[in-house]
Amino acid sequence: MPASPLPDDRWRQTHLGRLMGHALRRFDARVLQLMARDVRVPLALAHLAARDKVGAAHIHLTRHLSLAGDRLTDLAERAGMTKQAMATLVAQCEAWGLVTREADARDARARRVRFTPTGLAWLEAFRTSVAQAESEFRAEVGADVATVVALGLEAYAAGSPEGRPRGSPKI
Repeated sequence: MPASPLPDDRWRQTHLGRLMGHALRRFDARVLQLMARDVRVPLALAHLAARDKVGAAHIHLTRHLSLAGDRLTDLAERAGMTKQAMATLVAQCEAWGLVTREADARDARARRVRFTPTGLAWLEAFRTSVAQAESEFRAEVGADVATVVALGLEAYAAGSPEGRPRGSPKI
């Protein structure tokens, strides 16, 4: 008996989630590449970034830690990570001199994670690297497409977690 043909599963390679994931990984890799060459980034950190020892998780911390500092649980929630994973990440970034943990003035039991002066220099390098990567994206796909992509992603991200637009009734 001949084997039945396999169903067409090419959609798995081209669906929107996969394309967004690939684009995010490419964007973050470019940002880290630019940061590795930024003179504001301490040499040891630039070497870590150049050798792929700094990754997406470190970018999460850089994206989500407020300038005023945050409790670990709040930071983990904003970054979409478990508290344990964020604690490991914070410990690593603390060892690299990017962040410090300080007593929380509002709760003696809690600690706040804050950027160090080195961390603030890292953050500035991140800001300019993101701007450069965005500029390269616009040059590659064109200004009109880049604007549509940014508006579409902003609208999609603002939607509800259930996939319904905000304000639409539950069925």
